[in-house]
Amino acid sequence: MATKPSSAPTTYSPNPTWKSRPSIFKDSDVDWVRPDGRSFHECRPAFMRTCAVNAASGSAYAEFGNTKVIVSVFGPRESKKAMMYSDVGRLNCNVSYTTFATPVRGQGPDHKEFSSMLCKALEGAIMLETFPKTTVDVFALVLESGGSDLPVVISCASLALADAGIMMYDLVAGVSVAGLGKNLVIDPVLEEESCQDGSLMITCMPSRYEVTQLTVTGEWSAAKMNEGMQLCLDACSKLAEIMRSCLKQSALASQE
Repeated sequence: MATKPSSAPTTYSPNPTWKSRPSIFKDSDVDWVRPDGRSFHECRPAFMRTCAVNAASGSAYAEFGNTKVIVSVFGPRESKKAMMYSDVGRLNCNVSYTTFATPVRGQGPDHKEFSSMLCKALEGAIMLETFPKTTVDVFALVLESGGSDLPVVISCASLALADAGIMMYDLVAGVSVAGLGKNLVIDPVLEEESCQDGSLMITCMPSRYEVTQLTVTGEWSAAKMNEGMQLCLDACSKLAEIMRSCLKQSALASQE
């Protein structure tokens, strides 16, 4: 990996527009707190940097709490002859986990669809017509799984694409919330994901205020859905600022 000047992780929590909610546990003398001590609407500190892999056209590394991800981008390069002609470029995404990324060794079954979800989240933001008859490959590797893996992978991949010089309408930032009883907790960790009643993930282009992917599991009321979406969109906007700052620092460092 190439060495770059390090910087302290930056927070991107949404604005606290909702009052604190009661504990999810009833008839308990002990108030429930998150495993890492954060408030319900507080995101983990985010650290991101580009140029993480020398051999790639573009790359990025992201560390959100205990979740650590590295993404490499290769291309655009000529598509395989077996593929049909296309006047727009193709995006190929692959998400994998190291054998030591999760407490249970090996890749879990829920991770198999992450590759297609990553592709769907990114392709709406990429100007595919700028590289016809070619393919851009995005390889994401989760080094350590600490919760909210897919949003971190998507955000990191977007940064790697920008580092590779791929034309994009905007950066793509991803944030998720988990439903725990009547409470919504943003940027959940593994312990929270294991006992959540439902989850909501949004990936969006903050500058254009366009959602590229919305994924919901579990049962959500209209009010709860609206609150979760607003939390995610606000956090995505602030996360995008961190991503832009990372790109600016990388550009300044390359000029020195």
